[in-house]
Amino acid sequence: MRAVVIHAVRARPEVREVAEPVAPPGGVVLRVMATGMCRSDWHAWAGHDEIVFPHVPGHELAGVVLEVGAEVSRWNVGDRVTVPFVCGCGRCQWCRTGDAQVCPDQQQPGFTHWGSFAEYVALHAADTNLVAIPEQVGFATAASLGCRFATAYRALVGRARLTEGEWVTVLGAGGVGLSTVMIARALGARVIAVDRNAEALAAAAGLGAEHTLRVDGADIPAAVAELTAGGSHVAVDAVGSEQTCADAVLSLRRRGRHIQVGLLPPVAGHPRVPMARVIGWELDLLGSHGMAAADYPGMMALIEQGSLQPQRLIERTIGLDEAAALLPGFDRATVAGITVVDPTR
Repeated sequence: MRAVVIHAVRARPEVREVAEPVAPPGGVVLRVMATGMCRSDWHAWAGHDEIVFPHVPGHELAGVVLEVGAEVSRWNVGDRVTVPFVCGCGRCQWCRTGDAQVCPDQQQPGFTHWGSFAEYVALHAADTNLVAIPEQVGFATAASLGCRFATAYRALVGRARLTEGEWVTVLGAGGVGLSTVMIARALGARVIAVDRNAEALAAAAGLGAEHTLRVDGADIPAAVAELTAGGSHVAVDAVGSEQTCADAVLSLRRRGRHIQVGLLPPVAGHPRVPMARVIGWELDLLGSHGMAAADYPGMMALIEQGSLQPQRLIERTIGLDEAAALLPGFDRATVAGITVVDPTR
């Protein structure tokens, strides 16, 4: 099969012919019909994750079941499916209670094993992790759910427990940030979007952000406090930097909730967080690590109803060759939405 292959940390990705995967026990092989390109893929390329080389990235995917391994009971060849980027083992207490996103023996395509920047991908514990795609939902839309959209949904619904009328400040208007804006508005929240990219902020405004703030040396927490009469109820760092994390925390009102979604690469050991404010104002710091397949039905129902329209976030579709070229600079890309890779192109 054709796949994007990385041979070492920060090495130039190449599209090559490699061996096709084999379905593991309890798992399946999918023909990849669409896969998202995400900042997390860049983190793996940059060496911020422990991966074994040579490596095939890609963790947001949708496709058709091509091969079914032994012990799989719920899925058949030809099924249209997607999968969370965190795949639980299916055996531990966390998986059995619906929290596969924190499974201690989790698998992550594109990180713990070869991923979906390829024509085919192997997935583990299919009966725990696969999610059926409704006929009216396209592959590109389904692929966009696997990391950014599902993470944003669970961050607001499962972690922040957002309620109607609350203020939400979203730091970063990329794929996960725009997903957060869309979902927050659908839940009746008031949204402030923050980004350095004017196009991304325009996209956020189009999705319902009430205010947009451009990062240009401005005091973001002060601006948020003024707009919200004291600070946001919820703040989401959808970028993952020391600055965006601090701005998000300092944008909160007393007893506010901070959700960390963006991955934070180490800065002089560990990123610094304004913990004095966290303690003094009794803020809640919450991590959000994807969403288990068990939680997909509620989100999928809103998509089928049209209340959520993740397809609006897809900015462009590219092939494997362009994906290989774009990956090394994806942390600096001025993409106002989600980039989808079609391995069949």
